Amino acid sequence: MKWKNLFVALCLLPSLAAQASGQRVLNISVGDWPPYLSSELKHNGVVAHLISDLFADEGYRVEFQFLPWPRAYSAAAAGRFDASAVWMHKAERETDFLFSAPLLDEQFVFFHLKSLPFDWQRFDDLTGMTLGGGLEYSYGPDFDAFLAEGKVKMERVSSDLQNFEKLLKERVVLYPQEINVGYAALRNHFSDADMAKITHHPKPLLVNLSYLMLPKSLEGSPALLERFNKRLQHYRDSGRYQRYFDDLQQGRYQLEVPDALPDEPLIR
Repeated sequence: MKWKNLFVALCLLPSLAAQASGQRVLNISVGDWPPYLSSELKHNGVVAHLISDLFADEGYRVEFQFLPWPRAYSAAAAGRFDASAVWMHKAERETDFLFSAPLLDEQFVFFHLKSLPFDWQRFDDLTGMTLGGGLEYSYGPDFDAFLAEGKVKMERVSSDLQNFEKLLKERVVLYPQEINVGYAALRNHFSDADMAKITHHPKPLLVNLSYLMLPKSLEGSPALLERFNKRLQHYRDSGRYQRYFDDLQQGRYQLEVPDALPDEPLIR
């Protein structure tokens, strides 16, 4: 009986310590989006690391659940998660969520083969070209409107892997993608020889902001959002925010076990 009581007491210690410190677990739904979010990256990726540290400084421990993007959204909207990350702002999403201050600055560029010189200044410079693209993916309202004009053809597939394969085979001329996401896909799926064939144009197609979303269905979301935003601003003001992305550029979030990217549509 003494051993049984001791065993029960030892099992209770972690939970008692968490209660004593006021620590609470936050469950956050996320989609797979290397190098920003991935279960196969150190700290689950740079954005997951940043979110975890921000909330840790507010007394919370974060647990991420990786889901297909549509499920990550719907489950969080229903209040089954405390938050979901990271998402572009769309007016219709305000029905379900509160948006944090901008958490991630994204830069979309055109990837192309070095053997096919490319320059552009206006969308009309792309007229007649065939582009790769992601299923159900938005490249910003301006470029989406240009695509709707039919001046270029966009062949949409489900993964970066497929798009870069088509680029290497010259089945598409350009592939628009976020710069860090694009180079992460190249590092993880292609040889050095193939990587050396691809570059990007320095002019951004889109500079976009992404956000943490907190469900309106949960009573505590407004207060939690306020604490998160204040801590995020402190990170930016102190220079700590930038250090996460400096580490990203230095390869400190490298995949531990390279694997294929998911073939699900990316609908952030």
